[in-house]
Amino acid sequence: MSNHDLHIGLWILVADWLIRIAALLWIPARTRSSAARSWLLLIGFVPLLGLPAYLLLGHPWLSKLRRERQAQASRLIRQRQMPLTALRWCPADTFSAQADAARLVERLGDFMPTNGNAVELLDDYAGALQRLVDDIDAATREVHLLYYLMRDDATGRKVADALERAARRGVRCRLLLDAVGAKPGLRAFRRTLRDAGVSVQATLAGGFAWRRSARMDLRNHRKIAVIDGRLALTGSQNLADPEFVPGHPNREVVARVRGPVVAQLQALFASDWYIETGEVLEVDAPPIAPSGHVAAQLLPSGPAYPFENARDVLIALVQRARRRAVLVTPYFVPDEATLGALRVAALSGVSVQLILSATNNQRLTAWAQAGFYDELLAAGVRIALYRPHFLHAKHVSIDDDIALVGSSNLDIRSFMLNAEAGLLCFDAGVVARLREIEQDYLRESDVLDTEDWTRRPAWRRSVEGIARLADSFL
Repeated sequence: MSNHDLHIGLWILVADWLIRIAALLWIPARTRSSAARSWLLLIGFVPLLGLPAYLLLGHPWLSKLRRERQAQASRLIRQRQMPLTALRWCPADTFSAQADAARLVERLGDFMPTNGNAVELLDDYAGALQRLVDDIDAATREVHLLYYLMRDDATGRKVADALERAARRGVRCRLLLDAVGAKPGLRAFRRTLRDAGVSVQATLAGGFAWRRSARMDLRNHRKIAVIDGRLALTGSQNLADPEFVPGHPNREVVARVRGPVVAQLQALFASDWYIETGEVLEVDAPPIAPSGHVAAQLLPSGPAYPFENARDVLIALVQRARRRAVLVTPYFVPDEATLGALRVAALSGVSVQLILSATNNQRLTAWAQAGFYDELLAAGVRIALYRPHFLHAKHVSIDDDIALVGSSNLDIRSFMLNAEAGLLCFDAGVVARLREIEQDYLRESDVLDTEDWTRRPAWRRSVEGIARLADSFL
């Protein structure tokens, strides 16, 4: 070996150790401890790959402009709610789980709990899509859509056609789509829709444009439709055909709502539109006359907020459960705080039921979430794997009077990196309807048996353990 080769080898060795030492000093002070461990492990094994990966993906940063606009939107939302005391819902027991949850949600996400809402839960994919199209066709003034996915398929075209019809009859239509998740729909429909008069905007641009706005893998994962400021739809369903997993079409839950909470969904759309474009939209005051009897409240979350809103509320709900907690999600990669809350609730005697999809379109995530089953089963958490469809619905029911339906998965990505929206309903009727849906899942699910699960092959345990180490990257 020549002296030249020795010098190169020495410089590589020195660079490797300098990267490791710098990472040890830098990352733990700027990254959550669980994520820091994962990054330090990666950099320790492959420093020259791990360092640039951390610089790109290690911290969920947003541009100063985006953070300022979010703060401005939050202040405006709070100011405009102050005089609306007649719409504020006040639970009879101010020390109940409902009251605690409502206070926490308002402090984290700005929106107060409101009286007088009507909430209809839709769990038929084609039926929910048709309701959206019918609502757009019935619009007379304004249509606002915000979605993570819009594809160039039958579903995407059906919604695009409805928007085009609405715009051509004089309805003001705005379509806000995630730049990466909805890239096929933007490419297929943007020009046609703009020609028809629809305002189409991509949010959180990917590629090199991300440097001007946010970390490149931050996404807007919300699903919101607001029609004429009088009704809205939100939940887990995208503007795409249900075949994410071949042979296992998606199963979703969508909440179709009327009442004051519609103004909150409208305000959230307006906030995202303002953050992306700088254009301030006027939001109608919520109706004083009640549309129903459901107390409801919007929970927005995302990296623009100071805290991890969706995670913190979920933990609080599980901790305040007294009899039963049912959690439904397609992706389950919890952080330690969430895992601990589920474990403690089950050990305290609460019936904790986790319903997941038996099929999954993300192999690494499926392995990682399986790595949590041993601990949960040992604590008494029941785990059911739903077979017929890809269970893409995301909802939680607590005891008999709290329901949460929205877009957030129970994973670190949704908690930290994605903009999400959840609808809290403090109503026994909504919970009863959600229970019917949950029971339908359970009838067609395989329930994990602790003894059978512990007998799985050793190689699978190893793969699950390794995948779980990557929880902060998923």
